[in-house]
Amino acid sequence: MKSTQLLSLLLAAFALFPTACTTSKSEIHTAAPRLLPPKPSDPYFAKFEPRPAPQPAGLLLKKGDRLAICGDSITEQKMYSRLMETYLTVCVPELDVTVRQYGWGGETAPGFLRRMTNDCLRFEPTIATTCYGMNDHRYRPYEPAIGATYSNASVAIVRSFNQAGTRVIVGSPGCVGVKGVDLKTGQRPKDWDEAGVEAKNINLCTLRNIDIEIAGQEHGGFADVFWPMLNAGFDARQKHGLNLAIAGTDGVHPGWAGQAVMAYAFLRAMGLDGELGVFKVDLKSGKATASRGHEIISSSGDAVEIKSSRYPFCATNNPSSDDSIRSAMKLVPFNHDLNRMLLVARNASAKSYKVTWGRNSKIYSAEELQRGVNLAGDFAENPFSESFKKVDAAIAAKQSYETRQIKKIFHDLVSGRVKPEDVAKDSELQRLSELRGADGKLDSDKVAAETERTRAPLVAAVKDAFVPVTHTIRIEAQ
Repeated sequence: MKSTQLLSLLLAAFALFPTACTTSKSEIHTAAPRLLPPKPSDPYFAKFEPRPAPQPAGLLLKKGDRLAICGDSITEQKMYSRLMETYLTVCVPELDVTVRQYGWGGETAPGFLRRMTNDCLRFEPTIATTCYGMNDHRYRPYEPAIGATYSNASVAIVRSFNQAGTRVIVGSPGCVGVKGVDLKTGQRPKDWDEAGVEAKNINLCTLRNIDIEIAGQEHGGFADVFWPMLNAGFDARQKHGLNLAIAGTDGVHPGWAGQAVMAYAFLRAMGLDGELGVFKVDLKSGKATASRGHEIISSSGDAVEIKSSRYPFCATNNPSSDDSIRSAMKLVPFNHDLNRMLLVARNASAKSYKVTWGRNSKIYSAEELQRGVNLAGDFAENPFSESFKKVDAAIAAKQSYETRQIKKIFHDLVSGRVKPEDVAKDSELQRLSELRGADGKLDSDKVAAETERTRAPLVAAVKDAFVPVTHTIRIEAQ
């Protein structure tokens, strides 16, 4: 779609809404737009016209932020939202950000607009991410009506958040892909249609460009989910064939690899700098220092013991599977941009050294150690891995209840959509059904308060799981 056509469409869409809406408190400041990664020269990308995306001008998060992660079934999978919450919890604990996910299968931007006051704003988020467009694009080539409907609802969502004092990072939709091959037979699916996939992705790219316009006009942030996913999907096919499907084996719902690319896009859009720790060691004197969040307990000529209250982001699964976070880390610069825990060792007396961290070791040259090596990227399994898994599991349990809280209780029970037989089989729904006001109707505020009491121990479990980790780095001359 040409830029003049897009601009005309957006102006028509914005004309449906009043222009005065935001306050300076809700504005998110961005730097000069860039296209990251740059558009490749391969013919595969020829028909795509992605606009440069605004970049965060510094950290967009504030201490104590309450983050709402909103989206459709891809969000309700509770995968990229879980990666984001785990990262914010253990990698930048000093920000004390709390998170709720509001994913809803099959939802469009107009659908979220209709429910956002009841389901989301009641919890008073201070910052929100949105990720719509996948269902809005209707799984077909682009039409102006698709863009108009999507932009109208998206503008209204951002303005509703801003009027409630909530800053917004507008996330683009992701991409679609061809369905994966049968791993046993190697056969392509019967509905293989690369031309159709391309047309749908051009549609999604157009919605991405609309999101950039909306973020700019409404002074919000922008998370470029589509473009990194499209590039990662292309690279994955070149390296691994159809065994690594960034868009998921069904072509729509990503596995862990695609979800990790999505989390990367949102975390980058928040302006996080990725510096999680720096350990400096003088190999001659044996002295060591550590950056904020880490405490040197002891240091000698070849070992440094550290107590850390912030973790690296840990991922230990198969690096060549579409169900792998590690594979995504090789397709986008996750470790470079977001996951740097550096070891810097100087005054070396040998040409190379064996660095042991936990149960694993790696050989580095003296020059590499002097420049600094990224332990978080090089050691998939490390001393933080087990503690990281415990926090992640607690977050998974909490987010699972949040889906029930929003869908089964706030939406179905409070609105009267739940079936009596379902209530009869569910003790929590039975108890909540008794919370009625003087008019005999179910009291939504009482229901909300009661479900918050149920959620509270799950929140506490996350905090309890996040404990300092004491670990040792051994540096032995070779």
